[in-house]
This record gives sequence, C-alpha cells and structure tokens, in this order.
Amino acid sequence: MIPLPPPNTRAHPYRGLSVQETDIPLTSASIEAFLVGREVYRRTDFLVLRDGGGRTALVAVRKASVEPLFSPVVEARVLAGPDDAAWVVSPETDVGNATALAAAAVPGARASVVLGRFEHVNFIWEPAPVLVRVTEVVPPEPPKLLAQAHQAVAYDEDLPPVRLELDAVRVEELAAAHPAPVYLLPCRGSGTQLGAPVEFLDTRPAHRRDDWLLIGCERSVQFHRHFYGDEPGRVDLCPRTRAAEVPSGATLTKCCLLERGLEVDGDTAVVPWGANLDEVREGLRKLLL
Repeated sequence: MIPLPPPNTRAHPYRGLSVQETDIPLTSASIEAFLVGREVYRRTDFLVLRDGGGRTALVAVRKASVEPLFSPVVEARVLAGPDDAAWVVSPETDVGNATALAAAAVPGARASVVLGRFEHVNFIWEPAPVLVRVTEVVPPEPPKLLAQAHQAVAYDEDLPPVRLELDAVRVEELAAAHPAPVYLLPCRGSGTQLGAPVEFLDTRPAHRRDDWLLIGCERSVQFHRHFYGDEPGRVDLCPRTRAAEVPSGATLTKCCLLERGLEVDGDTAVVPWGANLDEVREGLRKLLL
C-alpha cells in the first residue's frame, strides 16, 4: 500500500503533479476505481482531482513502470478528500518553493493545493516549517544576515519550508548592561545611541580615550592591539559565541574570524561577516538537507 507521506511533502519538481477536472464523486472508492488501470505520465506521482463544484482531492499513485512515456496506474491512495484538501489561488506564490507553499497553505487543511505564479500548481502536505535561528548583531535592523537568509530561502527550491527566527545580539542591551563613560564600536555601521559618547574603531581615533569600553569581537581586539599596542576593556558581541552559548537547534550565524567559505559545527552553520548569498544559501543547505 502506498504509505502516507511525511509532513512537508510536495511534488518536487512540480511536474510530478497532474491536475484533472472530473465528474466522478470524490470518494476514495470512486477515485481508486477511476484511476487504477488509467495511463498517466511517467513522472506523475500525485494527482489533484477537481469536480464541478470546486471540491478538491489529492491522490498518490504508483505506476506499473517509469520507463515508457505513459504507464498504467497500479495503485492509488487518496491522501486528502474534499473535507481536508484546500484549493488556494495565490498568483504571487512560487509553487516550486516549499516555504512559499507553506505560507500559502490553509490552516487546518492536511493538503493545500496552490494555483500560483505562472498558473502553475503544486501542493504541500501537512506543512510544518523547520525553525532556523539566525544569530546576528543589531543594528542595523533588519540585520543583513537575516535578510540574506530570507533571500536564499525564497529562491532555493530544494530546501524544506523554513521559518527564520532572529536571535539578536543587541548593541544597546550590551551597553546598558555594561555602563561606561565612552564606548568603542567596531565601525559606523554598528552605530547607535548608547547614552554616552561613541568612537568607532575603523576610523582609528587619533586621540585615544583610556576609559572607553570596546563592544566588539576578537577581530576588533586584534585591530585595537595593532593600533594602540594594548587591549581595552571589552564586551564580546560575537554572534558565533552567543550561538554556542545558547544552543537551540539549527542556527545560522557569522564570525569575522572566518574570512571566506563556511564552517559547520553540529547544528550551527557559520558564514563570514561579509558573507555573500551563496555562502548563506550553502549554510542553510548544510543545516537542512
């Protein structure tokens, strides 16, 4: 017997789904009698049947062979009938993308069949997006790594549905927890209002203030040592360090000590501070595929 698929199943690629209009009753017995022995395209693994009243059923099929162009169905299993299959019209949804399908799914429906962009159709079965924590420094907000992760998820058709959750290393909170007369931040891009004067390490301030507190990472300490010959008081803002200290499943983060490429440590993927989109995408793939 054809087994029930696991959550997040979809036709991948979506040419594995065929959509047909029918006038038969959308009951398991009628559908199985209608399909068994009927020829289908060799790539067809699932069918969506639609009746004249707009009701929908999702069916999995097993074929006699995948060698000829068309092959008879030898087994059919109704996965979702009209009571638990939803038809969704969403012209902006990329139906090749699992995250987009999950976003368009109808809550409570076991199967959501989506008519999306370019009039293409796909389904998602029992959507259960996978949580990925993105540990990143804020500001800016939204932080770059989170924005890049959203971009990668939006175009990668191999990833399962993903829910990205920001785990923010907030400069303001670090400063509030460590009062100082002057703060030294790595660069102007990390600038914010901290309630005290702020200097920026990348400008190499000429008049060093002995009482500043560096809110930065190990690379910032190395720069400070090179510029001034010693190490300042410091509060660490490295997102990789935070991710290691607060493990919570699949995590994407970054580290400036990694200058190119990708490192994976258990369920944490680490990209460079200036990561490109390919590195971010590969990090997500290592975590999820």
